[in-house]
Amino acid sequence: MMGFEFVALSLPPLVIGTLAAMACALPGNFLLLRRQSLIGDAISHVVLPGIVVAFLVTGVITTTAMMVGAAGAALLAVILIEAIRRLGKVEPGAAMGVVFTAMFAGGVLLLEQSDTSGVHLDVEHALYGNLESLIWLDAVGWASLTDPIALAALPPELPRMGAALVLLSLLTWLFWRPLKLSTFDEGFARSLGLPTTVISLAIVTAAALAAVAAFDAVGSIIVIAMFICPPAAARLMTNRLESQVAWSLLFAALSAIFGYVLAGYGPLWLGASASVSAAGMIATVSGLILALTALFAPHRQV
Repeated sequence: MMGFEFVALSLPPLVIGTLAAMACALPGNFLLLRRQSLIGDAISHVVLPGIVVAFLVTGVITTTAMMVGAAGAALLAVILIEAIRRLGKVEPGAAMGVVFTAMFAGGVLLLEQSDTSGVHLDVEHALYGNLESLIWLDAVGWASLTDPIALAALPPELPRMGAALVLLSLLTWLFWRPLKLSTFDEGFARSLGLPTTVISLAIVTAAALAAVAAFDAVGSIIVIAMFICPPAAARLMTNRLESQVAWSLLFAALSAIFGYVLAGYGPLWLGASASVSAAGMIATVSGLILALTALFAPHRQV
């Protein structure tokens, strides 16, 4: 592929996929250490009905409406999970399974029964996203990266994902100490006067923010994989939280880059005539990285 074709057709979706993977992996580390990784899975499912309801209420797909709808759905899911767990006296995993499958099914039903095709909001879009279609039509080569007029025509998903990653990184850095204390020793953090319940809700909210920002571009498959696979692989590399976060971001970026390249060129290398889903391949690569770390990682490296 020539330079101008790569910049216009492949660079934006590649960067968007990488930013989305890293944004989801960041809060995924804390969910993993709290043994709440399924919360990330639940959020990636429950944002669907929230987004659909937001569209049905407002009639338009905007970032603000999507954020409000998805955040409301995520908080509702957390409340329902806790209510089912306490009132039904069932395991947390079972409560999460009931809530997120029911809410995702409700979102799919809403999609099928409502007229959302005109805004490219459908079941396939919700699962696989539209990563391959996020091209940069005004790009004419690498020089476009310094052209303000061309940069103004970038796919809106790119600055949105960039802003989400920067915001999540900034919040993690600002609240690193309370996050670390409440994650590893909630009782000690509570004795210091830290609002552990608020911190837990904040982590869930951060995960919801990452999921909503990534949902339209990459769909729920990448979101689910990135919440779990890079943090889990990073956990097998080190016992230090700082190193784990760094490893998870590296694994997320590698999954997005190699997954996108293999989706486009892997079938051609094997003699096929068509590419495969970039979202599915990115999730597959993240799973392969997790498998390799499970086999070869120094589990107790400091």
